[in-house]
Amino acid sequence: MEKIAIFFGPLNGSVHRIAKLVASKIGDDKVDLVHIAAASASDLEKYTRIIFGISTIGKDTWQQKFDNNDWSKFFPVVTSFDFTGKRVAIFGLGDHITYAYHFVDSMGLLGKAIRKQGGELFGATSTEGYTFQDSEAISEGKFIGLPVDEDFEPELTEERVTAWVNSLLKEF
Repeated sequence: MEKIAIFFGPLNGSVHRIAKLVASKIGDDKVDLVHIAAASASDLEKYTRIIFGISTIGKDTWQQKFDNNDWSKFFPVVTSFDFTGKRVAIFGLGDHITYAYHFVDSMGLLGKAIRKQGGELFGATSTEGYTFQDSEAISEGKFIGLPVDEDFEPELTEERVTAWVNSLLKEF
């Protein structure tokens, strides 16, 4: 069986921790964890099943150019890569209290870029059980992937990740 790649960033934070949790739920031997700071288009080419892990941008960077983080450096790779034939899923970290009007927006922006480049998204999640005002990550009434709030709902993470992985693997 071909391995699933989990491309994530940044390193050593909540996204990394959730990437490792997702990998453990799938089976560590069935997953390659790839930190996006060292990744390229040739890394994406190696896999037909890809999971991306991304965090929502903090308030100090909303009005700035995003040129100093891992995703700002990797996003041009995503927007120029041909995802045709790739099965893609996304998990996104967000803060539903501080960023209620921008909850997991980065996940939505990433998903739109992947779809524009021919990718097929899997792992949509119901908005039921989430409290927020608005999100770029909603399409057809569902989140396009798995939202995780480690700041205010860490007690829900394990259950949400387990349910998402179980559902995702059935269609992925």
